[in-house]
Amino acid sequence: HVQLVESGGGVVQFGGSVRLSCVVSGFTFDHYVMAWFRQTPGKEREGVSYIKGSDGTTYYTDSVKGRFTISRDNAKNTLYLQMNNLKPEDTAVYFCAAMIEVPVSNLMRTANYNDWGRGTQVTVSS
Repeated sequence: HVQLVESGGGVVQFGGSVRLSCVVSGFTFDHYVMAWFRQTPGKEREGVSYIKGSDGTTYYTDSVKGRFTISRDNAKNTLYLQMNNLKPEDTAVYFCAAMIEVPVSNLMRTANYNDWGRGTQVTVSS
């Protein structure tokens, strides 16, 4: 069965760094678009970043550009999100998600993703 398991969350000081990981199983990892979303209480889930399996194309939402880096290790079936220069507003539950790589208009739409991890909490203190 398909499974996504995030890890790496925790408490970090303003300006600090953390790397999230998402280990996936149950499907052919390199054929999937992988993405990170985040959510805070009372707000809709926000698309943070994605990376395609076919050509490595990446996307970042404006608020994290220059600070976050998404990557994948297909040999390890693992997705990463390196988060640098963290800000309190980055505090959220971060979710790993996967979708079969088919043409869609917006890869940061929550509804496009078939499989989700449970999430990992990242808290940035001021």
